[in-house]
Amino acid sequence: MTRRVAITGAGTINPLGPDVPSTWAAMREGRTAIGPLEIRDADRLGIRIGAQVRDYDEAAHFSRSEAALMDRFAQFAVLAARQAVAAAGLAFEGELALRSGVVLGNSGGGLQTVDDSYRAVYAEGRNRVHPFTVPRLMANAGASHVSMALGLKGPAFTLSSACASSNHAMGLAFQMIRSGAATVMLTGGSEAMLCFGGIKAWEGLRVMSPTGCRPFCATRDGMVQGEGAAVFVFEDWDHAAARGADILAEVAGFAMTADAGDIVLPSAEGAERAMRGALADAGLAPGDIGYVNAHGTGTAANDRTEAAAIHAVFGSAADRLLVSSTKAMHGHLIGGTGAVELLACLLALREGIIAPTVGWRERDPDCALDIVPHEARQARIRACLSNAFAFGGLNAVLALKAA
Repeated sequence: MTRRVAITGAGTINPLGPDVPSTWAAMREGRTAIGPLEIRDADRLGIRIGAQVRDYDEAAHFSRSEAALMDRFAQFAVLAARQAVAAAGLAFEGELALRSGVVLGNSGGGLQTVDDSYRAVYAEGRNRVHPFTVPRLMANAGASHVSMALGLKGPAFTLSSACASSNHAMGLAFQMIRSGAATVMLTGGSEAMLCFGGIKAWEGLRVMSPTGCRPFCATRDGMVQGEGAAVFVFEDWDHAAARGADILAEVAGFAMTADAGDIVLPSAEGAERAMRGALADAGLAPGDIGYVNAHGTGTAANDRTEAAAIHAVFGSAADRLLVSSTKAMHGHLIGGTGAVELLACLLALREGIIAPTVGWRERDPDCALDIVPHEARQARIRACLSNAFAFGGLNAVLALKAA
């Protein structure tokens, strides 16, 4: 039997705010969190802007012994997961604990730990590193700490597919519940790449903007990195209804495709197949979709390719479709980006507010879409898509419906 899947909780810590209400408020107001980087050796970087989680104090959330075991990305994952479970009103005990798990998306693992360790060994000449270097840097640390913190004893793992990691993770969590393999799954993603080594590596690709993120704008000059996490409670619909849970939205469909083309250049055909697949999986027609949260990185290759794919899928309906990229506000969270962007989808479905594409200056004829520039817009949305397209030609699209 195919089961319906509900979203019953959400949590986040990201550059726009330390929780869902503050993040939604920033999205409504069109605030951007992109600014000068406050990291060690920022003066040695060519790119000196990013979207940081500022004024973060790990001591306010974790004991010294807990913090010693967790890189920044894992701490973000645990904080977001705690919020999501509290919002869902769940306690994982007995049989439910055995049938509940966590799958998170992450691309870089504990890069802060890696950066510190390289400095210690190569720059400072030390012969020892932190004794917990391996458990701090491993990519599965976020999912493992979430499972331990909340008592989740079912499936628990990490999925890594660059910028599509979160969407792939959420898609697999959706499929696990729909198939009956789990009753509840915590899912989403986390990333914390804003360190000297992380930024320096991305500089080498020459896709980073020194001025700001302007998706679908003719003057765009690249992406801007962010950091943070978002985690959601995906739950068997009947289980959620039986306990009287507040259902935020329904996860209706998911599809993933591979371009099988270039390691960095995207394919409109691959993105198109992923969107069509998500619609088919959800039993939705293009005309049913009112909003697309675009991958929208602010690079010429991504924006034009994604716009072409949207026009191919929606045809004449693309003229009335609302499309926005929230990366201009919170930056590109790499492995965690799809999770934070799903919050914009929930805002659209739950409150009828479309988060804007801020920073836009000038129309690009190759990106002829209603990208909701500058200011949020009110609209009644019954269904939406959330796009994620990654280096390596890996595409993952989620379809959501209003509860």
